[in-house]
Amino acid sequence: MHKGFQIVGGLSLMLTTGVAAQEYEPATDGDSTVLERILVTDGLTPVAEARSGRAYTVITGEWLEANQVRYVADALRQVPGFSVSRTGSYGGLTQVRVRGAEANQLLVMVDGIDVSEVAQGEFDFSSLLVDDIDRIEILRGPQSAFWGSKAMAGVVNIITRRGERDGFSVRGKSEAGTDGTWLGGLSLSGGGTNYDVALSGLFRETGGFNISDFGSEDDGDRNATFNGKVTVDLTPNLTVDGTLRYVHRDSDIDAQDYSFGNPTYGQVLDTDDEAKTRELFGSAGATLISLDGALTQKARFTFGDTERENFESGARSSWNEGGRYTGTYQASYEFDTPGFLDATHQFTGGYEWERETFLPSHLTDRLSRNSNSLIGQYRGDFLEQVSVNASVRHDFNDAFDDATTFSLSVAWRVPGTEARLHTSVGTGVTNPTFYEQFGYVPSAFVGNPNLKPEESLGWDIGLEYGFFDRALVVDLTYFNQDLTNEIFTSYAGPLPTPVNMDGVSDRQGVELAATLNLTNGLSATATYTYTDAAEQQVAGGPQLREVRRPEHSGSFNVAYTFLQNRGRVFGEVVFNGDMLDLDFSTYPSTRVTLDGYTVVNVGGSYRFNDSFEAFGRVENLFDEDYEEVLGYNTQGRVAFIGLRGRF
Repeated sequence: MHKGFQIVGGLSLMLTTGVAAQEYEPATDGDSTVLERILVTDGLTPVAEARSGRAYTVITGEWLEANQVRYVADALRQVPGFSVSRTGSYGGLTQVRVRGAEANQLLVMVDGIDVSEVAQGEFDFSSLLVDDIDRIEILRGPQSAFWGSKAMAGVVNIITRRGERDGFSVRGKSEAGTDGTWLGGLSLSGGGTNYDVALSGLFRETGGFNISDFGSEDDGDRNATFNGKVTVDLTPNLTVDGTLRYVHRDSDIDAQDYSFGNPTYGQVLDTDDEAKTRELFGSAGATLISLDGALTQKARFTFGDTERENFESGARSSWNEGGRYTGTYQASYEFDTPGFLDATHQFTGGYEWERETFLPSHLTDRLSRNSNSLIGQYRGDFLEQVSVNASVRHDFNDAFDDATTFSLSVAWRVPGTEARLHTSVGTGVTNPTFYEQFGYVPSAFVGNPNLKPEESLGWDIGLEYGFFDRALVVDLTYFNQDLTNEIFTSYAGPLPTPVNMDGVSDRQGVELAATLNLTNGLSATATYTYTDAAEQQVAGGPQLREVRRPEHSGSFNVAYTFLQNRGRVFGEVVFNGDMLDLDFSTYPSTRVTLDGYTVVNVGGSYRFNDSFEAFGRVENLFDEDYEEVLGYNTQGRVAFIGLRGRF
C-alpha cells in the first residue's frame, strides 16, 4: 500500500466532507440559531452550500487564525486536489495546481478581483499573507462559464472581513520566531447604522535560509500588505461598496545558471539577486434590489496593477508592469412556482468588459488586448431536494479566437437521509499569456500571435454523507478532465517559441475528505487525493506524467480545546508523494523523480481574557529534508511565539 494512503486510510474513522478544511468556531454559551451557510463563488449569485452541486471547500478565517496559518498557500496544502510548489524560501515563486492542471488554469480572486499577473497569466501565491480574511471559497473543476479565462481548473476566492456595524474594534498581533522572523499586524473595523468599514495592515519579515546548494547566503523576504473595505447603504434598497488592496514585497532569490557550457549549467546558484513587487487592486460597486426583492441588479468596476523589478548585485536587470481593468453588469430575477414541483427559479444575465495591458522592459510601447463577454445563468430548486445551476458564456476576444463555455451542476439532498449527491460538468478556456503571445527576451524566446486558447471539458460526481447527526461528515468525489490545444514551448526552430499541441491530455482522480467534530472539544479533518495527470503526446512519443503533480497526497489535522475553550492545541500532517520535475542541467531537460515527504506542524494557544491571547507553534517538527522544486532547498524546523489582542 502506498505510504500516503496508509497515513490517511489509517484515520478513516475521521474521513471527509465537502468542507475539507476544518471550520474552527469558538464555542458560545446558550442556544444559537444555525443559519444556512452561503457559498458566494458558485456562479453569478450566492447559493446555500447544501444546494451546490460543485466540489467545493470553505476555509474560515477563524480556522486560519486558530491554526496560525501565515500564507494562504499553506492552507491550500490541506485542500483535496491541490498541489503547492514553492521555489525555496518564503517570497520565492509559489505555484498552485488543481487536479493536475497548470498554475495559470486556476483563477485567484481577492474580494472578487482577479489578482493574477498579466504577464504569466497566473498568480504567485508567495505574496498572499493571511491578513484579515473572513473566508476562502474554493471550487474545483471548470468554472469558465461564470468566471472566464483562467478558471479552467477551479477558483480560489479570498473574501476579507467587513466591519461590524454599531461600534468599532481594534485588533492587533505580533509574532517573533527563528530565522530572524517578525510579524506585526493591526486592524480597525466597525461602522454605524448604515455603513461599515474595515482597515488592516500586516508586515512580515524573515531572514530566511539559503535556498541554493551552493554558498551560504540566506534568502529572506519582506512583505507589507494593506487592505481596506467599505459598504454604505444609501437607501434600504441601494448599497454601494469599495475595496482597496496594496502589497509591497522585497524578496531575495537565487538564479539558475543558463550559461551553456558552464559546469553549473541549469543549477540554482547562490547569487545576490532580488525581486521587488508592488500590487495595487481596487473595486467599486453598487447593488440595487427592487420588485419586493425579486429583481437584483449589480454593477462593478475593478482594476489591478502589478509591477515587478529584478535586480542582480544591486543593479536593476529587468522589469515589467501589467494592468487589468474590468467592468461588469448583471441582473437577476427570482420567482416561485408553488403549483409546479414546488419550485423556485432564478434567471441572471450579465455583461463583462475587460482590458489588459502589459509593458516589459525591452519594449517602449505598451501591449494591450480587450474582450467582451455575455453570460447567462439559471438556478432552480425543486421539491426542496433537487438544485440545478446552468450557465453559458461567450467571450469576444480581439487578439485570438472567441470562446463559448457552459456549466451544469446538480445537487440532490436525499430525503430522510444525511446524504447529498453532487455532480457537475463544464468546459473551460485559458487564454495565451502575454509572454506566450508576444514573447520575452527577444534574443532567446519568440512569441506566437497565432496561438489558440487552451480548452477543456471536465466533470465530477460525488457523495457527501453525514453520520451521528453530522458530527462526522464524509465526501468522496471522482473527477475527470481533458485538455486540448495545450500550449508548450517548441525548440524545433532557431529560437524557442510556444505552439498549440495536437491531441488530448487526460486528468482524472479521486478526492476524499472528512471532518469530525465532537462535543468534548476534539475535532479532526483528513484528506486524500489520487491524481493521474498525463501530458499530451509530442510527435507520437510516449505520454508522460505531468511534473510537480504528485499521484498521492493528503493531510490530517487534529485540535483539542480545553479549560472552557481558553486553551487549544493542534497538530497537522501534510503528505506529498513522489512526483516528477525537470532537470535543467541537461539540454534538453530531462525528468527526475522528487521523493515524497511528510511535514508535521504543532501549536497551541491560551486566551487570558476577552482581550489577550498568547500563541506559539513549531513548523516542520521533525526537520524533514525535501524538495518541492528541483534544486531549491526548503524550510527546516522553525518555531514562533506571539500575542494577539482585541479591544
